[in-house]
Amino acid sequence: MLRAQTFQRATLTEAAERLGIPGFHPHELRHTAASLAIASGADVKVVQQMLGHKSATMTLDLYGHLFGDRLDVVADAMDAARSTELSTRPDAGVYPLCAGASAMDLSTGA
Repeated sequence: MLRAQTFQRATLTEAAERLGIPGFHPHELRHTAASLAIASGADVKVVQQMLGHKSATMTLDLYGHLFGDRLDVVADAMDAARSTELSTRPDAGVYPLCAGASAMDLSTGA
């Protein structure tokens, strides 16, 4: 049976030194994979599942700084969805308020 430590000592450490990255540890590949997934657009739940973390909180604690601020992307998507809905439904500009049965016309604010 091949153990991770045996492989690291016998092969990986020597290969890493030859490549100019002494002290390389296989766990760094895990961080690289997570970073590449986030850069590719994976959401926190996908990264959590990929890494086997117990919770998304753990994933965010470790990699949250890589997700960045995507508020503009969300706002643009909401605007696009509303524009599409307005063009296909005549009552699309009127949404029920969460607090009651009254409605607000988004075009007038009334």
